[in-house]
Amino acid sequence: MSWLHDMLVGFDLETTGTDPAESRIVTAALVEVKEGEPVRRREWLADPGVAIPAEATAVHGITTREAVAEGRPAGDVAAEVAAALVAYWRAGIPVVVYNAPFDLSLLAAELRRHDLPSLERQLGGAAVGPVVDPLVVDRAVDKYRKGSRSLENASALYGVRLDDAHEAGADALAAVRVALALGEKYPAQVGEAAPEELHERQTAWHAQWAAGLQEWLRKGKDPEAVVDGAWPLR
Repeated sequence: MSWLHDMLVGFDLETTGTDPAESRIVTAALVEVKEGEPVRRREWLADPGVAIPAEATAVHGITTREAVAEGRPAGDVAAEVAAALVAYWRAGIPVVVYNAPFDLSLLAAELRRHDLPSLERQLGGAAVGPVVDPLVVDRAVDKYRKGSRSLENASALYGVRLDDAHEAGADALAAVRVALALGEKYPAQVGEAAPEELHERQTAWHAQWAAGLQEWLRKGKDPEAVVDGAWPLR
């Protein structure tokens, strides 16, 4: 049986910024999906402990006042999200994360910030995964396509409805549906691979993409550019 017909879990964070080492969780969502349809949804609103910049609020709509008044302590949210992810991975359930090195690295930074066990430690020393990252897959199977590879654009390209972009639950569900569309369109490379095999392929695909981007940047205006090739965690 292909992973396309098994349980998948979409994961997404909305945050205070774009640097996963420094930004904080504002909202988080985990959406269990079977055959493309959501069967369970869990969502969190965190008080990040810092002011939410106006430019971040403009993206996800959460203000500092709202987060402080209604959000739970960031450490509690990080701990609960991490525990849930670990439980899925222990059960062999793939977690779908669009641009996984951002969300998973940011969660890892929050765990360190609050002196909580890392994902790897909670997995008993095992590596994080299996993860399906539709951004990495899309870059690999359609590498010469021009234009933005945002979740919104990928959703439009693969016929996935995304009504509320940058709402964590909506983005998590859309990411799963884009992953399913990729698996169906590219069975040999994606859909027919076992989750663990697909995870390993994505590790290599992301490393190749990062090396190519770094080479291109160094030939241009940034001769000292460094593009991190680690996946799914930086």
